[in-house]
Amino acid sequence: MVATDNFQKTSELDQFNLAAYLKERQQLCDQALDQSISVVYPEKIYEAMRYSLLAGGKRVRPILCLATSEMIGGTIDMAMPTACAVEMIHTMSLIHDDLPAMDNDDYRRGKLTNHKVYGEDIAILAGDGLLALAFEFVATQTPENVLPQRTLQVIARLGKALGAAGLVGGQVVDLECEGKTDTSLETLNFIHNHKTAALLEACVVCGGIIAGASPEDVQKLTRYSQNIGLAFQIIDDILDITSTQEQLGKTAGKDLTAQKVTYPSLWGIEESRTKAKQLVDEACAELASFGAKAIPLQAIAHFIINRNH
Repeated sequence: MVATDNFQKTSELDQFNLAAYLKERQQLCDQALDQSISVVYPEKIYEAMRYSLLAGGKRVRPILCLATSEMIGGTIDMAMPTACAVEMIHTMSLIHDDLPAMDNDDYRRGKLTNHKVYGEDIAILAGDGLLALAFEFVATQTPENVLPQRTLQVIARLGKALGAAGLVGGQVVDLECEGKTDTSLETLNFIHNHKTAALLEACVVCGGIIAGASPEDVQKLTRYSQNIGLAFQIIDDILDITSTQEQLGKTAGKDLTAQKVTYPSLWGIEESRTKAKQLVDEACAELASFGAKAIPLQAIAHFIINRNH
């Protein structure tokens, strides 16, 4: 019976039209993000914030948030303010990451980076503005049918994912390891569990919390998101080696230039792909108890390791 159930789930997953699902959800996210910031005085800062926030991208993070909310029993409307917030935070991290003091990149999503258009000073402030707006947006735009304590939990989790215990801490260790060829696997995992996986975890778990996820659900969502977060980074490391700037929309080969230790440099490309697939399989298994409702999240997990940019 178990084998039959597994076959049925695999068949349903194969039949799921992920491309159409992602396109529809991406359009919803783009519309909500476009409406989230109006250009008023002083126009330059709002224009700079909109420039990066609306520069395109796959919108994987907000879509993960929406998909989790729906799986738990919530709605898109309930989760959209949180979904927008995670994309604002993500965009802030990209603006700051591209600065000369960090990764020093000229291109992002196929366009000039924020500081190349508006200058370093405005780029820093645009990132700050998006970060502040993210928390304001969750607090003021979450619908009244969401219990206030859920909204508070979301705000707390977003803050932790972003701060020294999350993205910021991972970035610090990443900077410290530049040019060091003896970086250990343990340190590399720390960097990416904090710099990449922490925000992905917040996207998924916050989407669940908004919809009323139980403590047991939150544990499953946490394990799912941590696994796909690490898989996401492994594939990013591979693409940095195998793809062109045109394919990536950003400078290729940065890790090699910065003499960074990566998963492919430790394991090789093929073993890295195998590890990423194992992580995704483990992530999908965490959602088995949700049945067919989990198919979008499982499909997104497979998309993460099969993407080419």
